[in-house]
Amino acid sequence: MVFDWLKRPKSRAIPVADVVIDLHAPIIELDNVDKEYETAAGPYVALSGIDLLINRGEFVAVVGKSGSGKSTLMNMITGIDRPTRGDVRVAGTNITHLDENSLASWRGRSIGIIFQFFQLLPTLTVAENIMLPMDFCDFGSESERRERALALLARMEMSEHADKLPTALSGGQQQRVAIARALANDPPLLMADEPTGNLDSRTADAIFTLFQDLASQGKTVVMVTHDADLARRAGRAVTVTDGQIVNTKRIV
Repeated sequence: MVFDWLKRPKSRAIPVADVVIDLHAPIIELDNVDKEYETAAGPYVALSGIDLLINRGEFVAVVGKSGSGKSTLMNMITGIDRPTRGDVRVAGTNITHLDENSLASWRGRSIGIIFQFFQLLPTLTVAENIMLPMDFCDFGSESERRERALALLARMEMSEHADKLPTALSGGQQQRVAIARALANDPPLLMADEPTGNLDSRTADAIFTLFQDLASQGKTVVMVTHDADLARRAGRAVTVTDGQIVNTKRIV
């Protein structure tokens, strides 16, 4: 399928910083990142010595077994969690030392996050769920936000469901809504954490194809998955084992 990019409404939000972005520089750069958690049994090392570069427009699958550290790696990139040591630079900003308010503002403008279990608010309509990120970042007027939400739903082939509640949709339909919500503020980077893990194989394949389409149009897509077959269809696969990157290879 082919989609035309939607015009981003003018933002009235105050930027985190005035950053000049080099379009040829990596969109994700992790430098010697460690993450440790304190437990009753002592320190637990979730990530150790992570160095990772991801370029703009790549479709990268992060693959590994349960407990390997791949979701912790995603949390470092999205700023949901902070490294114990090392630096994380994403979309032109070193996020390692941002305060919580600046980090939340940066995340809303720079990253769209897609979860395995959709995380749609059940009391809001489909269109209202998509408008939420725009509300947070103060993008456009209410009518402009709804217009954009409807355009994104059309892009996901979900126009007829705009005013339904999420519970009226199938799992695959809810995931398409979640992708539309992730695109609401037109972020350069999409992070997907096991986005097909709760779907049947046919629906999972359709969602994966949608990610491929988005990457071909310039979005950077990073998908965390335990599905090796899906990972082999991405542009590059990064394998995480015991908190370390043990392999990163481009798929031919």
